[in-house]
Amino acid sequence: MAADKNEQANNNKKLEDLEQNREDGTDQFLTTNQGVRVNDNQNSLKAGERGATLLEDFILREKITHFDHERIPERIVHARGAGAHGYFQVYESMAKYTKAKFLTDPSVKTPVFARFSTVAGSRGSTDLARDIRGFAVKFYTEEGNYDLVGNNAPVFFIQDAMKFPDLVHSVKPEPHNEIPQAAAAHDTFWDFISLMPESMHAIFWAMSDRAIPRSFRMMEGFGVHTFRFINDEGKSNFVKFHWKPLLGLHSVLWDEATRISGKDPDFHRRDLWDAIESGAFPEWEFGVQIVAEEDEHKFEFDLLDPTKIIPEELVPVQRIGKMVLDRNPDNFFAETEQVAFHPGHIVPGIDFTNDPLLQGRLFSYTDTQLSRLGSPNFHEIPINRPIAPIHNNQRDAQMRQTINKGRVAYDPNSLGGGCPYQAMMSDGGFHSYEERVDARKVRARSDSFRDHFTQPALFYNSHSEAEKKHIVDAFSFELGKVETVAIRQRMVNILTQIDEDLAKKVADNLGLTPQNPEQPINHSFGADTDPQTVQPTEKRNYLDKSPVLSMENTVKDTIKTRKIAFLATNGVDDDALDAMKKLLTADGAMVKIVATKHGTIKTANGAEVKVDETFMTTASVLFDAVYIPGGKASVDALSQEMDAIHFVNEAFKHCKAISATGEGADFVKNETFAGKDENDKAVILGSMAKETAKPFINAIAQHRNWEREMVRKVPA
Repeated sequence: MAADKNEQANNNKKLEDLEQNREDGTDQFLTTNQGVRVNDNQNSLKAGERGATLLEDFILREKITHFDHERIPERIVHARGAGAHGYFQVYESMAKYTKAKFLTDPSVKTPVFARFSTVAGSRGSTDLARDIRGFAVKFYTEEGNYDLVGNNAPVFFIQDAMKFPDLVHSVKPEPHNEIPQAAAAHDTFWDFISLMPESMHAIFWAMSDRAIPRSFRMMEGFGVHTFRFINDEGKSNFVKFHWKPLLGLHSVLWDEATRISGKDPDFHRRDLWDAIESGAFPEWEFGVQIVAEEDEHKFEFDLLDPTKIIPEELVPVQRIGKMVLDRNPDNFFAETEQVAFHPGHIVPGIDFTNDPLLQGRLFSYTDTQLSRLGSPNFHEIPINRPIAPIHNNQRDAQMRQTINKGRVAYDPNSLGGGCPYQAMMSDGGFHSYEERVDARKVRARSDSFRDHFTQPALFYNSHSEAEKKHIVDAFSFELGKVETVAIRQRMVNILTQIDEDLAKKVADNLGLTPQNPEQPINHSFGADTDPQTVQPTEKRNYLDKSPVLSMENTVKDTIKTRKIAFLATNGVDDDALDAMKKLLTADGAMVKIVATKHGTIKTANGAEVKVDETFMTTASVLFDAVYIPGGKASVDALSQEMDAIHFVNEAFKHCKAISATGEGADFVKNETFAGKDENDKAVILGSMAKETAKPFINAIAQHRNWEREMVRKVPA
């Protein structure tokens, strides 16, 4: 009996101990991990409202340090990615603006390693999640490694690094059940976003087709922040960085993305690998927007605000060089997984600005790599080693590989002859830009950061009607997954500040009525700031539209690397098959034979043709276009194959180009939805491949016939 009482007492004590470790924060003040109450959780400590972030900000450092160490060993963000080796070459010297050697000598090919990634999902998630994509490039220059760590969107969700852990915590799977994976369509994310109007511009990029790219090779890249170029005379110019894909900027439909996730969750990674292996090397032109330092304040937005773009109509992008990726990694873990990027890895001629998000990243990335790779010697991992020689007094630490000679590990010294010694600027020594600082230490944000609605409105209004429809659908889907109606309503109300028609369409899909918010909530300017003085400013109208923001206006003159499915089986017409394949591959397309069974098929003339895929192993969503060659026996067999009919219907639903010749044209007309509209310019039917090939190629180059989507709904 006494033993039972003792056991019960022990159990009660365990329960009490467990309860002491539970904490929900309800009705409590926010504190640091040392119990100090936090007065401002929105702004890092700066030297003036637009000044540099200070190292003494113990709240920021504690918050970001904890965040950086929350996962081991996988990256917390950008966990799922793919990478490739290549080179960069500048077209002509940029010495007028920068002394960075890799940007001043057109004869030099600078080795690079590029990594592309989704942001929110784990390593096991799908490539086709609706998400911003990482676009990071490591330049192995003769002056040291330079890392341009960007995204496929030029703006970010927050203005100050203090909010980064909050943003990522909100978009990650909800902590109580680890659901949903790699998706923003849940309550915690939209609760945060609807309370942070500064996020509106980035959220429009995330709700656009750019968040579901067709390929890593067909998306843009951006440095996001405003940086500095410094020339030999010490003159500074502000600069924004761009990557422009030579294949154009293309996406998939959301319905298509969800189906690809089930058919091939490695779709983007496989696409990049296969393109390089086949010799179709991905290419991007490197572009810069340069703003003279004396013009810093001439715009109606702040250059230091990472939620803003510089519209290309105001400052054109100069394309100054090209990156080519021409070699796949030999080992995914050793290279793609262990590569360590950091925006603080710069070379002489490039420098920072006081962008408060960038300033926080300069601390966070080193801290993250220490946690993820386990040692301050992560620079000795082969993929991270610079080609420039390393000479310093650092020694020891875990996983040290360099064997240093001698007994000197300090500076200054005489025993080692004073070596290694400091480099003069004339010797290529890095010299930080001498920016004047004269300010109070404050936790605050500049009033020039308060315009949250002008640029998302510009982004939305710059799109085609089909693209606008996709944005409406994306908001409706995402918010439709939010269970808390008050969050849905709050978000719809904010949308009224950007475009009332958009807000009405989204609200109607959600069964809500949009309401103009009496006082848009804005938590970004600190607890001690008068709420009336920090609300978003009224929209401005410095530009009605920016055509480059619409993917409708991208490059549409090539079908290079496009994957075309040929549906065929025994009895296919030899001439139709061979002629179309020859013409498509001559223009750089990739043709795959899709049949009912693996092995080979026999043409009408008895030739054997290798089958690449079957209806069981592939799907229309993995291709860019479909061709059905004639041949009575082949077409008769396809007519009895429901998967073949579905294949064409699904491609038609997703607005892809479809062509058929001979009996194949009758199959399309009689068995599928694709043949019902004689005016559809992306359905090309005819008697011979030589007649239909050119219009088919033109239709593929247009990427999609979005008009089809606007006219009818196609069951598939």
